[in-house]
Amino acid sequence: MYVYKKSPIFIILHPQFEASMSISPEHIQQQFSQFSHLLLQKRNAAGYWSGRLSSSALGVAVAITALHFYHAVGNASEISAGLNWLKDNMNTDGGFGDSPGSISNVSTSLLGYAAVKVCSQNDRGSVLLQKIGDYLRTQNINVNSEKLIPDILDFYKTDRTFSVPILTMCALCGVPGPEAFDSIPQLPFELSLLPRSFYSMLNLSVVSYAIPALVGVGIAIFRFKKKKNPLLRMIREASIAKSLVLLRKIQPESGGYLEAIPLTAFVCLCLVESGYRDMEVVRDGIAFLKRTQREDGSWPIDIDLSTWVSTLAVKSLRTKVGEVISTADQEKIITHFLSVQNKTVHPFNGTQPGGWGWTSHSGSVPDGDDTPGTILALLALNQENPEPVREAVLSGCNWLSQLQNNDGGFPTFSRGWGKLPFDQSCSDLTGHAILAMAKTVTVFSESMRRKQYGQIQKSFVKALIYLEKQHHQTGYWLPLWFGNQHTIDHSNPVYGTARVVSYLNETMKTRLGAEYVTILKLMIDRGCRYLISVQNEDGSWGGAAMIAGSMEETALAVTALVRNGFQEECASGMNWLAEKTKSGGLVASPIGLYFASLWYSEELYPLTAYLECLSTASERLIND
Repeated sequence: MYVYKKSPIFIILHPQFEASMSISPEHIQQQFSQFSHLLLQKRNAAGYWSGRLSSSALGVAVAITALHFYHAVGNASEISAGLNWLKDNMNTDGGFGDSPGSISNVSTSLLGYAAVKVCSQNDRGSVLLQKIGDYLRTQNINVNSEKLIPDILDFYKTDRTFSVPILTMCALCGVPGPEAFDSIPQLPFELSLLPRSFYSMLNLSVVSYAIPALVGVGIAIFRFKKKKNPLLRMIREASIAKSLVLLRKIQPESGGYLEAIPLTAFVCLCLVESGYRDMEVVRDGIAFLKRTQREDGSWPIDIDLSTWVSTLAVKSLRTKVGEVISTADQEKIITHFLSVQNKTVHPFNGTQPGGWGWTSHSGSVPDGDDTPGTILALLALNQENPEPVREAVLSGCNWLSQLQNNDGGFPTFSRGWGKLPFDQSCSDLTGHAILAMAKTVTVFSESMRRKQYGQIQKSFVKALIYLEKQHHQTGYWLPLWFGNQHTIDHSNPVYGTARVVSYLNETMKTRLGAEYVTILKLMIDRGCRYLISVQNEDGSWGGAAMIAGSMEETALAVTALVRNGFQEECASGMNWLAEKTKSGGLVASPIGLYFASLWYSEELYPLTAYLECLSTASERLIND
């Protein structure tokens, strides 16, 4: 067996090689103890994890604009704080990225320009406008030209989820001017009144979770457009009142649609400028924006990902959950997970009971990544006696089966929405669902009804076939919710491949996995070969070949590889991670995606990824 001689850190070796390691395996345990202790410190007062999403220049821009249109004087302090944050967090090139760690982009910078123009009337605003305008000109964007509209539409292609709200806010702020509405595509908000079962057949130009934007922004465009088809005008005019009723019906108790600051702010500013300032929808939405502003004047794109990061935290400890988290504290987490499982038909996307969303707040919507994540976390927390969570877990698996698309893959929110990539089946969610179903069958097979077992097995096989079809010939899978800002197309085959391989590694050890071991091994091997082919010379992984490494991507890649050998590559990656944590700490990267192309980082991502890496590596060392 080859020994990576440059590695000053743990390498996956059989016992006879331990003497050659300059740092013993005990060092890995020390690292695990240190960072698992830090993980426990990150819990909130209720005993689970809330995490912290990065602040968002885009969220700030849209939020202060909504507050300005609603009541500029009454919200002066919040608006001023937001403007100060924008000034302090502008990139050196004069533009804005989606998060403070993001490179500048046209969309966020354009919204920043519009917000500053309408919210600031002093010299400070003039200086900011000049800097942002200079950056936009380097990107061939002229804020005073009508060409602005086709340029933005072309950037987002057929997906109007983000391009139309951006252009609508700009037009309301006088960028390039009110006449811009004549060139902005009309969103067919009246279609939202049709039965939900029709949505997947309507060929809508927005993604499934953007119905509030479809309605709010669509009404604003209708109000300000001069040229209108007489028949469509009658239909839309008659649809406004009912559409506003729908907006209120799907608005959560918190007032924030999906707990998302940009989405809620877009809806509010459009309704205010359309003449509906005094509606409860607007009032509660504005209250949500004011309540969620941070002390530094900023907003994140969403309140938090508490359910998601809590499942990541639990799963990162793997078999050591009982060693790290006390029985009493485990019970708190279990109780919390059970309390946030959806118990009714969800008003937002119409899904049946049984799923989990990404947060404990009322705007959360059940989805195809948090549901398998919570199932796996509950099983990890109840290894000795899983019976108390049996009903919840089986209900979650049933929910997943209902979400599965005809192609065998799993989408995020709604079955059957296939026009836009964001609503289609995707590999990382499908791999996650495969593992959740496989572990559920392994744990509860003896007490499971034959029909239910058969249903899960059928979904499992369909999902495996989907994954095989989505497996690129070079060995990678592409994820949906995670990308890399530095790749040419912003995709992240390293993340997608690492996650799918890790899920399949665990599936191999289950009852269902044993039945399909040949296909699993083939997919795992091809995925691993891709990962080692794109490792950087310094030992790290970025989103693809020759992309600078991050804590998240490197840790997840090692986690995937370490169970399958590849000692040299794993040692090099672990060495890079150790040096990175020693010199710079746990640095979160803008890796998360939201809406059409909106980046964020989450402070718990590098910590949970590194702990999962340490846990998996430690298990392999013991087994060897």
